[in-house]
Amino acid sequence: MATHAVEEKFPGWSTDRIDDRLVNPYLYAEPAQLFADYAELRRRPGLYWATPVGYRPFWAVTRHADVTQVSKANDRFVNRFRTYLSPIEGEQWTLKVAGDTHLFRTLVDLDDPEHRKLRQITHAWFQPGAIRQNLEGKVRAIAREHVELMRAKGDVLDFVNEVALWYPLRVIMMILGVPREDEPLMLKLTQELFGAIDPDVVARSRRITDSAGFWARSGNAQVDLFQVAQVFFEYFGKMLADRRAHPKDDVATVIAQGTIDGAPIPEREALSYYVIIATAGHDTTSSSTAGGFCELARNPAEFRKVRDNPALIPAFVEESIRWTTPVKHFMRTCVADTEVAGTLVRAGEALALFYWSANRDETVFDDPMTFRADRDPNPHIAFGHGVHICLGMHLARFEMRILWEELLPKLESVELAGEPKLSIANFVSGLKTLPVRVKWR
Repeated sequence: MATHAVEEKFPGWSTDRIDDRLVNPYLYAEPAQLFADYAELRRRPGLYWATPVGYRPFWAVTRHADVTQVSKANDRFVNRFRTYLSPIEGEQWTLKVAGDTHLFRTLVDLDDPEHRKLRQITHAWFQPGAIRQNLEGKVRAIAREHVELMRAKGDVLDFVNEVALWYPLRVIMMILGVPREDEPLMLKLTQELFGAIDPDVVARSRRITDSAGFWARSGNAQVDLFQVAQVFFEYFGKMLADRRAHPKDDVATVIAQGTIDGAPIPEREALSYYVIIATAGHDTTSSSTAGGFCELARNPAEFRKVRDNPALIPAFVEESIRWTTPVKHFMRTCVADTEVAGTLVRAGEALALFYWSANRDETVFDDPMTFRADRDPNPHIAFGHGVHICLGMHLARFEMRILWEELLPKLESVELAGEPKLSIANFVSGLKTLPVRVKWR
């Protein structure tokens, strides 16, 4: 979509400059221009100082090597001041309603040593050996159940809303300890949290604000994120109390019974721990799953390649994650003058790590704008890098591999049955609809 068409369709969002396009959530739903901007910034020497309208400025970090350098230097580039791109109004609103710069205090919002101590509490649960030993049979049963549900839908279905959203949701809720009947609530809250400005999400939500939220300057309604946070905290507050009084064999209990320096995890940190597992634990996996299946539907040769050679499924999983890159960026703030890509970043200056750009870096990936199910090597950084690398990355890969092992051999073909649509969000995003036509074997 041409930039002027975006401005006509979504008034209030400037597209005249790269600076403004980098933060425009609508362009993440129609990303051709955004990919061109990323490529332009990767070609330019040094980092790019972005000054988008309505946002505090930041250094745009778009190359694979530079994102990696910043991610590894967690002593010089910290999370706690800015976690993601938010308009100035949004930052002020969060400070007003939450008394802090963050609604939550999750692993991605915190720095060491607090981050490390919190992460260690559940670390063992999410390691490959523990996943295989404890979850193989349960996850495979869930995958088979969803394949049969998909078959029952017939030859034409929306793969996102009928399969990709629900399968990883069921897995992570089972691990966390959330009852099955509460899964629709968890899905709704997750979509509101990550897609607060998406018109489809807004239309389904009763928690709406027109003037006090992030997007006041654009005149667009959005989900009231403070109310979403309150619902999350109320729900998980009951779970936290229950697991402290009545331990079970689930991650909710591990967190509830966990300690830091001999004391129980503070309540806000514990509740935020639940939230990050319950939201990022399924939303990112569903996005990668749908994104990979979409590319198989677009390219019959790639579909046959993977279906006929199951040994390629792990590579297909990695390429799906690279291609989709569900977490589009994270922010860091420099605390000690440091040179990155020949640019002096001074203490107090912020950086945005654009993972979608890094995962299409021409100096790292051969033909990066082409989906290759058998891509090897594939050193993507969709899970981040350094101490903040995704806690659930092994689980995500495991879930996706098992689903494809159960589904692909049963399919004769798959093709698009309509136009896929991406969600409108510049932080965590992916396909929100994927109409496909399948032929079963």
